[in-house]
Amino acid sequence: MSAKTVLIAGASGLVGYAALKQFGGQAIALSRRAPAALHGARHMAVDLMDSAACREAAGSWREVTHLVYAALYERPNLVDGWRDEEQIRINDLMLRNLLAPLMAAAPGLRHVTLLQGTKAYGVHVRPMKVPAREGRSEMREQPNFYWAQEDYLRSLSVPWTILRPVLIVGEAIGGAMNLIPALGVYAAAMRERGVGLPYPGGAARVGQAVDADLLARAIAWAGEAAAARNETFNVTNGDVFVWENVWPAIAEAVGMQPCEAVPFSLRDIGEAAWDAVRARHGLAAPGLRDFVGLSMEYADYQMRHGQTEPGPSSIVSTIKIQQAGFTEAMDTEAMFRKWFRVFQDQGLLPRLGTSRQSRTQST
Repeated sequence: MSAKTVLIAGASGLVGYAALKQFGGQAIALSRRAPAALHGARHMAVDLMDSAACREAAGSWREVTHLVYAALYERPNLVDGWRDEEQIRINDLMLRNLLAPLMAAAPGLRHVTLLQGTKAYGVHVRPMKVPAREGRSEMREQPNFYWAQEDYLRSLSVPWTILRPVLIVGEAIGGAMNLIPALGVYAAAMRERGVGLPYPGGAARVGQAVDADLLARAIAWAGEAAAARNETFNVTNGDVFVWENVWPAIAEAVGMQPCEAVPFSLRDIGEAAWDAVRARHGLAAPGLRDFVGLSMEYADYQMRHGQTEPGPSSIVSTIKIQQAGFTEAMDTEAMFRKWFRVFQDQGLLPRLGTSRQSRTQST
């Protein structure tokens, strides 16, 4: 196989950081703020909204063979921002600002991976068709930056793959859509109140998730597989879940007991409550806003806080990617346990004790 250099746009974010770990020394990490660790990669601080900065940086990209585009601009009001014209315009502009000078600078560029998601199927504005399938269930009539970016990518000569992960869980802080910091802060706040861990969401909905490391391996596969060339694929762990049913596994992962559901908006947790937890446990985590970003709002959205009627199922088909050759799967409960352990091991979340179930299993 010929030499590979992977440019990862958005390398400090949830998907980008997982890709950075996957490619390591083969990667150039592109982001405004440095990733938590570089894993052998080289970091370049570039603002993708600045076209001149992108053109200047392109002089260092001659050897790039693959682009993983995981950069994302989100409006402060996260969920409403998904339909915002300015959000669509800026995300489209960011891709153009990067890809045009990259193609001019890197004659060996041979693949672009672009990330979308279930908003392609209108999950944020309508009940999805179950299961949502690539090339059949899209909601092109709903304005979305996905379509602007995809149409631009299709107009170019470089081969591409579009991946559509579902709810992504992994290793990132300060992002817009990572549930581990948000749920970890909530658990710690509940522990400070001397209670168990009540489920804070609303009425149930069947959904799916994907482990960020599994997604990174799908990105690596897509960059080389002939069957992935100029194709779009859904990516999930391979199972389905309902929040209430995985809640005991989440409670166990943070060392607490699940208890009766109590509706609660995670956005109501204040800076002072998190600061008290950080001080008590000597955590390396930053203040609340820097730690969770917009993820409290995202957690409320995912767990359907305030919703009283059962929601439509949010299920995508992964038959296409399996038949193309990527067949990895992961148990979603194991995924949650894995990432809480990672955050605890890094001193970003407290180890709140040993749950009764864990104590029973160890005796």
